Amino acid sequence: MFPNFIAGSFATSNQLDYVMSKPAAPQNNFPKLHNAMWPGLVGKGSPGGEPAIDLDTMLQLTAKAEVNGVRFDGVDLFLYDPHVNIDIDKDGVARLAEKIAGYGFKVGSVVAPVWFDGAAMGDATKRKSFVAAVAKACRIGRQLRELGARPTGVVRIDSASSPSEWAKDPVAGTRLIAQTFREACDVADDHGERLAAEGEICWAGMHTWRAMIDTLEEVGRPTTLGFQADMAHTLLYVLGTNGSPEDRIVPPKFKWEPKVLDAALAKLTAALRPWTIDFHIAQNDATVKGSGSHDKTGRHCVVNDPNGKLNIPKHAAHWLRDESGKVTRKIRHICWDGCMFPNDVMTKPETWNNILASMIAVRDQHGWRE
Repeated sequence: MFPNFIAGSFATSNQLDYVMSKPAAPQNNFPKLHNAMWPGLVGKGSPGGEPAIDLDTMLQLTAKAEVNGVRFDGVDLFLYDPHVNIDIDKDGVARLAEKIAGYGFKVGSVVAPVWFDGAAMGDATKRKSFVAAVAKACRIGRQLRELGARPTGVVRIDSASSPSEWAKDPVAGTRLIAQTFREACDVADDHGERLAAEGEICWAGMHTWRAMIDTLEEVGRPTTLGFQADMAHTLLYVLGTNGSPEDRIVPPKFKWEPKVLDAALAKLTAALRPWTIDFHIAQNDATVKGSGSHDKTGRHCVVNDPNGKLNIPKHAAHWLRDESGKVTRKIRHICWDGCMFPNDVMTKPETWNNILASMIAVRDQHGWRE
């Protein structure tokens, strides 16, 4: 059982008021607090989407956020144009590291752009391109480590394949995805990297919590491949979105009763927490959204969205504490993910101050000091 403060109520608006009024000195300094750079790109820069937001602007917005003297510690990167070219050379990586360090940031996890030319469940050419993208991402990640710019983090992947195609033959689809992932694991091992598969309803073999576990077990490389939990996406796991009726954890007539949601999240995290090596803080209103070329997936909402279903510090405990309520200390940095936020929201300073305040609340309650 979790401690009482996790089971209790802590409204979103009160989260922010609480942190904004705290003394400047933070109680905990781990996990480190990171902001994702890819919301400047995901669902943007393509037909139907808003213009992309460049990396410099994303870094500046992140650097300006401050709550009682506490700032973000670092950023997680999307290794794709116009932020970071996946074929960047060694000197380019050094310049990138210097740029990010200039804001006082470290780099954490990096996202391999596996979707554009590859697919884990595709033909031989697509699968080869998938593994090649992972190899390039691992090279960049390793070089950032060697430069001292990246003390923590994984290389994030997903299947880049359609759940509808997977559904035609789930057993064969899972086996093919696992085969591709094992080849990617070989590459990661060569670079001293770990891979994290993101659980998201738009990707085959990870579109439900059961499918995600089946894929991870089929790959069978737990020291190299783990799970990336995103609070917005995993909330849809609980609802069984994009899955079969048996994938739904909450009852059909679920009306967001707090105790029912807590029990469902406890069941979900008990199954996936042992695999979890990367964690995104996020808010969700329990709907799906697509933008531009991005398929529909869990809607990321601003932290204090009145329709948000998650009590972020409370529900983050399910991922950051074990079943006895003890902080696991497995996750060295946590990252905010706000994919497909409108550009006008992303360019408001209060957006990032509120997000930072909520992340500080998570660290205060479920972190530690070193």
